[in-house]
Amino acid sequence: MNLADKINQPVFHHVGNVADSLSRPCYVVGGYVRDIFLHRHSKDIDFVTVGSGIEVAEAVAATLGKGCQAHVFRNFGTAQVKRHDLELEFVGARRESYSRDSRKPIVEDGTLDDDLSRRDFTINAMAICVNAAEFGELIDPFDGLADLDDQLIRTPLDPDVTFSDDPLRMMRAIRFATQLGFSIVPETFDAIARNADRIGIISRERIADELMKIMASPMPSIGWELLAKCGLLIHILPELDAMRGVETVNGRGHKDNFYHTLQVVDNVARKSKNVWLRWAALFHDIAKPVTKRWDAKLGWTFHNHNFIGARMIPRIFRDMRLPMNEKMKYVQKMVELHMRPIALVEDVVTDSAVRRMIFDAADDIDDLMTLCEADITSKNEAKVKRFLDNFALVRRKMTELEERDRIRCFQPPVSGEEIMEIFGLRPCREVGTIKEAIKNAILDGVIPNERAAALELMHDEARRLGLSPVSDTL
Repeated sequence: MNLADKINQPVFHHVGNVADSLSRPCYVVGGYVRDIFLHRHSKDIDFVTVGSGIEVAEAVAATLGKGCQAHVFRNFGTAQVKRHDLELEFVGARRESYSRDSRKPIVEDGTLDDDLSRRDFTINAMAICVNAAEFGELIDPFDGLADLDDQLIRTPLDPDVTFSDDPLRMMRAIRFATQLGFSIVPETFDAIARNADRIGIISRERIADELMKIMASPMPSIGWELLAKCGLLIHILPELDAMRGVETVNGRGHKDNFYHTLQVVDNVARKSKNVWLRWAALFHDIAKPVTKRWDAKLGWTFHNHNFIGARMIPRIFRDMRLPMNEKMKYVQKMVELHMRPIALVEDVVTDSAVRRMIFDAADDIDDLMTLCEADITSKNEAKVKRFLDNFALVRRKMTELEERDRIRCFQPPVSGEEIMEIFGLRPCREVGTIKEAIKNAILDGVIPNERAAALELMHDEARRLGLSPVSDTL
């Protein structure tokens, strides 16, 4: 098959001409070729040449004009050339062998067939020639094009060897299946299951990178379900794996919290591209296995699973090498607060309760509501409608109260510094008591969120504490 029209761009002709001048066979390979057939745009282009890829890269850079240079990585035998918004990666064709306890290969020069056979999946093991004489010719030794048409993920060679050599490829198989909506062929999937424990030699950072791509996919549940079924999940996130299954006592079972969670994640994904809100959805019930209890009167209970789950988040993020910054704190807050809107709709929706929820969630209140609406996964349509109607009521109240009381970006009308100056105090418990009284009075609707009312309450609370002003009220 000739694909000259698909790569009829100056960059491919230029690289091909340079390779011809050096008498080097040269091919565009991997993801760029795959994405041509998937009609996906890519700015990263990988080239393989038989011989030194660094030599071709340096020659390409030299002919692209002043200021363009090749960034060489000699330890890996690769070089990169950046041109405008394109990144061109060059490597010499190679064959690889592995030791049992490492995914770092022993690399030797090889042929194009050697290079394509070492790649992870058939859909990534295709090449297109850029040399002038065979420009656009497709090389597809493992029928990757047929697998693209059939939407299949399979390894070019023995999958047990492929995954044992480089266990990260197991994560990549699941990530591609999730991103593309493809199926993993049975022999490839079975090999993942057989080699799942090999994932232990892969750094947590590399695993986290694949998981982030799964979470950014249109239906993240595909990846998480595959991870569970092949046995990888228990190695990379045992807390989530523990949520699988249903326990029954006296004929009463609880819902499968794992599959409920996946449904919540997909519900969030349909409404939001915020990947950290998707992580919050994944972890919102993470403490249910450790809080699950059977009560003869109440049935299955999961008391305080939101608070205990929030306390688990820092350790999970640290273990998984996810960022220990405001992203972690955001997920932790969402996990802790995810029961609040549900508690509201199951009871009378009071202004005070809504104000407190807005105050605690602050700028993340809309995300919290999205998470809680996604958490309604009942098959009882009447129940779902009732909950969603009540959530709509909560949202209306939120809008009204926010417009009136400005709770979301709450700043106390009277600061702690002012209280200390007015009553001649140093930092002490009494200052905190007065500030807390003002905050609670505003959130409970006892006083408006206004300075005059807050000052009056401040003096009342100070008298109760036996304090007298030493300066005029500011």
